Amino acid sequence: MLQVISLLLENKPGALMRVTGLLSARGYNIESLTVARTTDPELSRMTIAVDVEPHLRKQVIKQMNKLINVLQANDLTEGPSVSRELVLMRVRAPMEARANILKEAEIFGARVIDSSVEGFALEATGDSEKLDEFIDVMRSYGDIDVTRSGIVGVSLEPRKLRLSSPVTTRVGQAAAEARN
Repeated sequence: MLQVISLLLENKPGALMRVTGLLSARGYNIESLTVARTTDPELSRMTIAVDVEPHLRKQVIKQMNKLINVLQANDLTEGPSVSRELVLMRVRAPMEARANILKEAEIFGARVIDSSVEGFALEATGDSEKLDEFIDVMRSYGDIDVTRSGIVGVSLEPRKLRLSSPVTTRVGQAAAEARN
């Protein structure tokens, strides 16, 4: 079953590799991964959708929280959260199908971001199932090219974020002592 994990981590080289390495070393397949800086340029937010057995979810979160550079790992799968995905799509269709494409795009809440004599470039956001359906509908009108962002999620828990300090390595500890 798909587990959606939200990580707050230090924006440092190797942080992404450590997280993905932990998952691949345990044989978990990453379905989607998105990462970007937060409002603090020293921190990044990562959202991972990974195929994990339900009884192993807590263990995965514990292991992630132990990684260097990870400040907090949360499971968004069962708690209150919002998850969305972005699809950018190019639809090449004949002129007579254009009005129907625009109607369908409106029904799915998609925006036209470019128009040409060949067709449209569309942008849609929503849950993965809705976007799968939108892609299937658009496929019936002509050739399509699709790019998906992967899942992005945020917890709706009323609690405040608890930031644990990064794990100090011996090298990091020696450098800190040298500065003092």
